[in-house]
This record gives sequence, C-alpha cells and structure tokens, in this order.
Amino acid sequence: MQSVLIVIHILIVIALVAIVLLQRSEGGALGTGSTSNFMTGRGQANALSRATAILAAMFFTTSLLMSILAGWSRAPHSILEKTAAPAAPAAPQPVNPGNIMDQLKQLQGQANVPAAPAAPSPAPAAPAAPAQKP
Repeated sequence: MQSVLIVIHILIVIALVAIVLLQRSEGGALGTGSTSNFMTGRGQANALSRATAILAAMFFTTSLLMSILAGWSRAPHSILEKTAAPAAPAAPQPVNPGNIMDQLKQLQGQANVPAAPAAPSPAPAAPAAPAQKP
C-alpha cells in the first residue's frame, strides 16, 4: 500500500512541477521576451491555475496519507517510562597488524609483561687468519 502511494505521490510531484513551469511569469523580465503562442490568453491561465490548485491539494492529501500510514506501524510508548538498558561489555576486537597505533600498543603490552630469561648468546667466532702470500 505504501509503495503504491509513494508512486502516486511522485507522479503528482512531477505533474505539479511541470504545471508550475508552464505558467507565465507575472513579474520581472523572465516572461517579457517570449514570442511563443503556446500558452497565451486568459483561458489557459485559468486552466493552469485550477490544475495547480488541484495538484497541490492532491500533494497535501498524499503527504498526509503517507504520514498516517507511517504512524500506524509504530507502537505507542512513553519516553518517561523508558530506562536505559545496561550496556554490555564490548568484546575485545582483533588487532589489525597494518595499523601503526595497534602495533605500538602491542609492543607496549609486550614490554610490560616480564619476559623469561633469555638463553645466553653464543660466543663470537674467532677471526680468520690472514692468508699467506707466496
């Protein structure tokens, strides 16, 4: 029902815009240079004014109907009786390795944890003897 009403409303809006654009300008220099005889005369002006009034009434009617239909789908409630729902603790999010701030936080977290004693490093190798020249 709502989709049909929306389509009708859009058609009314398009027709209303077209009718308003067809009307002759009463003031300013917008209509003074026109030599077109398409919509001249008092009879056409009356017809355009009447069509504008009818389309405007249909526009307001469809707008009110759409707002009434939208209101029917909502249940009545009081804003005074609403209580704030307790917020659930957020689950820890996985750390994105591409973000530099997350990498720094990981490094800082690892630095705060006491590390196990590391194994002693191997002794450096002895320097090689220079080769003898014949």
